[in-house]
Amino acid sequence: MIISAVVLYLLLLSHQTVSEEQVREKGENTILECLDQPVNTSSLLYRWKKNGSVVATQNPSKPSEHLSILKNGSLLISDLQYTDEAQYECESQTKDGSSWQTHSNIQLRVAGGPTNISLTIQPATLLQNGTLYVKKGSDVYFNCSSESFPSQNLTWTVEDLAQDNSEREFGKNSFLGFPIVNIQPGDQGMYTCTSQNTLSKTAVNKSQELLVYYAPDRHPECSWEMVSEPSDVLFICSWYGGYPVPTLDWHEVLEESVIAKGPMINSTSQETELLKVHVNRFILHDGEEVKCIGHHATGEENFCSFKLKMPYPVGDPMVTTLEGSNITISCTEDVSLPPAKTVWMQKDNKIINTTSKYIVSDNNPKYKLTIINVTKEDEGTYYCYSENPLGPRELEVYLTVKNSAANGGAIVGVFVSILIIMIGITIGVTLYSKRDRICIGLGFSQLDDDTGDVLSLVDSDEEEIFSDTVPRLPPVTNGHATTLVEIHRIPSTDHDNDNADSTVQTHPDQKEPVQQTADC
Repeated sequence: MIISAVVLYLLLLSHQTVSEEQVREKGENTILECLDQPVNTSSLLYRWKKNGSVVATQNPSKPSEHLSILKNGSLLISDLQYTDEAQYECESQTKDGSSWQTHSNIQLRVAGGPTNISLTIQPATLLQNGTLYVKKGSDVYFNCSSESFPSQNLTWTVEDLAQDNSEREFGKNSFLGFPIVNIQPGDQGMYTCTSQNTLSKTAVNKSQELLVYYAPDRHPECSWEMVSEPSDVLFICSWYGGYPVPTLDWHEVLEESVIAKGPMINSTSQETELLKVHVNRFILHDGEEVKCIGHHATGEENFCSFKLKMPYPVGDPMVTTLEGSNITISCTEDVSLPPAKTVWMQKDNKIINTTSKYIVSDNNPKYKLTIINVTKEDEGTYYCYSENPLGPRELEVYLTVKNSAANGGAIVGVFVSILIIMIGITIGVTLYSKRDRICIGLGFSQLDDDTGDVLSLVDSDEEEIFSDTVPRLPPVTNGHATTLVEIHRIPSTDHDNDNADSTVQTHPDQKEPVQQTADC
């Protein structure tokens, strides 16, 4: 009866054996408990099996530092290794040598990692604060890896730091790498790679902030502003649209020196997209070029420039008007750079402003001064005065005021002069056109102009040459020599066959040749 009860008890214990799976991390000290033991355990002896083979006993002849059994029968595994992964069983027996009873059946799994997680973003440049940056439009490759046993899942996420709770996931894989082609500013943010052990569910993260740099699309813009002091100018250089903000420098090209320089990149002391500097005329030169150069972290460099020019007002230096009339004098100044401030002045550097006497109009680049009801006192010198930071220049305009009587005499004098000139011209033209008839005299007025007569004048001193052909003329009482006139008729085109030279023309009623004397 007693023996039957003991056997039944042992059978019940065998059916109450517990089987479970336990996951432990590599390298840690692990305790496997021996469960479902009898109440009086002081009379029991313990041993542990690994995959059916005994690997640890109480009070062994050769103690092991890796495996040992505690007083309550639990198994201590020091510095757990992957080779320790197995099926473990806890057995006990009474000290009187009864059979071994199984109390625990444990499946031990050993997980390792994730460790040595690696995150790379290429090509990228490392800043001093550990942040990476890439250039806009480049192709960027992301890679993440880690060591994990038996396996792992890798996940890429990116958080946009400019927007709260904006996170994107790129996927999961045991070895995750992907590219971003033509990266844009919207792709910058905090990139995080998460590695999770598939067995232990242990996860580790590694993050890297990535910035996308880009220079402005346009070149810098140069401008200027006039300030209260005419000898100073405000040079303004702006270069908007880039990230991060650039550095800007004002240079004198002629002197190859720096007028003003903005702060270094990543400096928060000043807005470097806009650089303003007050410049005095003492460091500027006429005809010199000034340049603003912009430098960006991406290596991009661009500039804008302009050439400085002194003012040069131009206009009519002498003006005349009548007393009592209105007169407008003007000048033009359009060459100065920076643009000059132009005013009208009288002697003693007195600036002329608009009053009932004067009207000043500024229609840049043309400047006008109108004087109302001009009097003799208004006669004198007026100055068109232009000044820019390079220096001043002025145009002198002298105003002459004449009264009405003087003007009437002048008009009459001009009219008489013009009349005399016209009469002289008329007489001269008439005399020139009648010069042949004036020389010959009125005696030949009956000659027909259409016959083309030719007059041959022969000095009477040579009368002996023609004494056989032409009768001599008696001497004239006024003491002048007598001139013999011979008329030779030139045949017209209608008588080409006639004799070219006619005989001496005689009067129809006379036998003698026609003679005419003339004093020339």
